Amino acid sequence: MAHTHNPENSYERLQQRLDRNVTGAPDSPVFMKILRLLYSPQEAEIARQLPSMPASLDRLARKLAMLAHELEGHLNRMAQRGVVLDLSRGDKRYYALPPVVIGFFEYTFMRTRDDMPLAELARLFDQYMTEDDRFVRSVFQGETQVGRALIHEEALIKGDFTEILDWEKATSLIKTASSLSVSLCSCRHKASHLDKACGRPLETCLSLNRGAETILRMGAGRRITSAEALSILENAKAQGLAQVADNVQRRPTYICNCCGCCCGMIQAIKLFDLPHAIVTSNWIMEVDRAKCKGCGKCVQACPLGAIELVVENVDGKKRGWAVRDEKLCLGCGVCSSVCVNGGVTFKPRPQRVHTPRTIYDQMVAMALERGKLADLIFADPEKLSARALKRILHIVEKSPPFQAAMAVAPLRSAFMERIVRGVKPG
Repeated sequence: MAHTHNPENSYERLQQRLDRNVTGAPDSPVFMKILRLLYSPQEAEIARQLPSMPASLDRLARKLAMLAHELEGHLNRMAQRGVVLDLSRGDKRYYALPPVVIGFFEYTFMRTRDDMPLAELARLFDQYMTEDDRFVRSVFQGETQVGRALIHEEALIKGDFTEILDWEKATSLIKTASSLSVSLCSCRHKASHLDKACGRPLETCLSLNRGAETILRMGAGRRITSAEALSILENAKAQGLAQVADNVQRRPTYICNCCGCCCGMIQAIKLFDLPHAIVTSNWIMEVDRAKCKGCGKCVQACPLGAIELVVENVDGKKRGWAVRDEKLCLGCGVCSSVCVNGGVTFKPRPQRVHTPRTIYDQMVAMALERGKLADLIFADPEKLSARALKRILHIVEKSPPFQAAMAVAPLRSAFMERIVRGVKPG
């Protein structure tokens, strides 16, 4: 199985497999070059048969018709490089194929290393992500996204607001995490190889819970305490960085500290007019015209460029004040940290933003919106328990009718053959 007579076929099949992930990976000559640098032909053949959700080594060995210890050696070497995900539950190991983002792009650049040509990979990833819009539109289509903005909690002290929930606070996510690690910001690290990096700190990428354990196993970060993580967070805020976390309520895996110049998610918004590439917080910035002095500091600080300075004649005198773009405002609170006059406040959005409870719920919702629910279900039908199917159907039932119809259509022809055979008591 692992040996192939035509290596190019393995890379083509791997690209097609990655494109079936909920965030996609459109084909291009540039992306094929990336895959050839990251995977050997034998590894590409193995990787393209891995599911998106973690599967046990024994199950994968049966699927790939390989000896378990032989397959484990390949998978562990790939996991050390960040091109395969590995998880531990008790004494068992589980493996999955990561998407491009949040996935092997980040794992490649979260550390300095000499086992990969980082400068060349930085150039190729930059081309793939920014030279046309196919990749970013594949990743960020739909309403459910991989990342959500967290508001600077200090910004809410200045305004009238409803209770902020624990999963909306970066500090609470850190304090309640079972494990914590810190790594290099992959976006700023990539930019440094292109001579485009800003002067913000590099070691700012926080991983939490199982995400931290995965990062530590692959050697892509260092273990830190809650106190260290909170210190990194406060320094990031002082540097004008916005916090973007895993778009889930329970057991998130990361908190990014993002700048407007290097962050791939923010660049997708700016370059390709994708305002929903990051889910907003539940707050939105407001300007108190009576207090705003028109200094323009918030305009410069906003990572999205969502604020402009408007100058008008008032009683014969020129008067300026800040005006925010409701479509672009993330509700991150960065602007509040530079306003010394009290002109910036935050109010609750008229409707609370929906945040999936778990990573599983997030993936199902994303697959549903992108018409890839069949790909998600049938990627590993042996693992589909009755309980998992019930959760999927619950999400479908709560979706708008057109989304539900889009999700169900590709399942119809395969329903009796694959679902019934794949569902097991659970």
